[in-house]
Parts: sequence; structure tokens; C-alpha cells
Amino acid sequence: MSNEGHLWQRRELAQLFLEGVRGGIPLAAEQIDVLLRVVHNVLPSVERLLDLGCGDGILGRTVMVQYPQAAGVFLDFSEPMIEAAQQKADAQRAAFVVADLGTPDWTRSIADHAPLDLVLSGLAIHHLPDDRKRRLYGEIFELLKPGGLFLNLEHVASNSAWATRAFEDIFIDSLWSYHRGQGSTKSRDAVAQEFFHRSDRAANILAPTDLQCQWLEEIGFVEVDCFFKLLQLALFGGRKPQ
Repeated sequence: MSNEGHLWQRRELAQLFLEGVRGGIPLAAEQIDVLLRVVHNVLPSVERLLDLGCGDGILGRTVMVQYPQAAGVFLDFSEPMIEAAQQKADAQRAAFVVADLGTPDWTRSIADHAPLDLVLSGLAIHHLPDDRKRRLYGEIFELLKPGGLFLNLEHVASNSAWATRAFEDIFIDSLWSYHRGQGSTKSRDAVAQEFFHRSDRAANILAPTDLQCQWLEEIGFVEVDCFFKLLQLALFGGRKPQ
């Protein structure tokens, strides 16, 4: 993980994201709905899943509600994030691992849980340099069962400056609406200033969706697709061949 990426090990930044940003992500509920529909249509059952860069574990927990027989592994390199996941997940069906996706050693920490039916990641891999992203996708491929599914709900690069500006406008509007719903009296300008000056923005290393899908195909994933896209938010992934 880059030096900027290690900001996420700071408790105050993790809390800011979980309480002040996560709930304000545009169309967050719709993204998770699409993710669940993809999982349902690809996998007849889920016995073992991995939530990679899990944050508070929202993706893994949601799938585990739909698949009550599933056991989940929640992995993040931020101890405050893992603590948040531990507070919300079903401890009898979950394991929690602190490991850094920036190095291939993370796979050793979950070796006892592989092979996996499903690997999920949400808003985490974009903190890695592009060459590391690609190698990580290869490591995920090796951990999956034949027929297993990888889905990445990610912050991706735009192909134009105007699309980036449009995304920022949508995100700020969504954050402002979310905070007002929480009782905040902050103006939109104040929310915008906080958005543009968040310390974690320097840790973003964005790659285009089509390029990342190309990497997945080159690694060996099949049925690779982008299943949802809103400017710089995308859900994409693919299956390991049977």
C-alpha cells in the first residue's frame, strides 16, 4: 500500500469515512442491489466468501444475509476498519484478518479459508498502483474455486475532465443530502470544501473500467463485464472458468 494509503490506519479517518462518507455515496443501495442480483444469478450457493479491503464489512455482511449458510472472511489492513466489521458481523460465521493488499503475502493469511466461492471488494483496490492492482487480480483468481466469482465495486477513472466534474457534483449533492438527513445544517459549499480537502484523496490511484476488465480477461477470468456504472463508480468482475 502507498504511504498515502496508510492514512486509512488512522482511526479518525476510518471513522470519518464510515460515518460521514459511506452513507452518502450516490446510489449506494442500487449498487448493492445489482451486486446481489449478479451473485444470485451466477452462484447457486455460497459457502465461503472473502470481503477484501472490507471496511465495516457492508458487502460481505449483505451477501451473508442472503446466503445464511455462508462463512465470510473480512480482510483489511486498517485495524479500525476491522474493529468496525467485528462489531457488525455475525462472529460465529466470520473471520477477521488484518493484512496489506499491497504485498502478495496477504494470501497466506487466508490460505486456510480457500478455495472461495466469492471474492468481493468495495472501494479499496483503487489505492494500489496499477501494476499491483493487476497482480492482485491474479492472486484473487488463484484463490477462487472453479466457477467462482469476483466482483469489484470500485472508484474508477473517467476518460474526460468533464465526466470527473460531473461525478464530483453528483457525489457532493449526495453527501449534502445524506448529512441533511442526519440533521446537519452544513451548507452545500461546506460539504464541497470537506470533499475536496479530505486527506485520503491523495491516496486515490484510479484506473479506467475497461482497462481493468481487460486485465481480468488476460488473467483468465471469463464472462467479464461492467454490471453497473455511474461515472466514476463501477461494479465489474468475472468468473473463474469451471
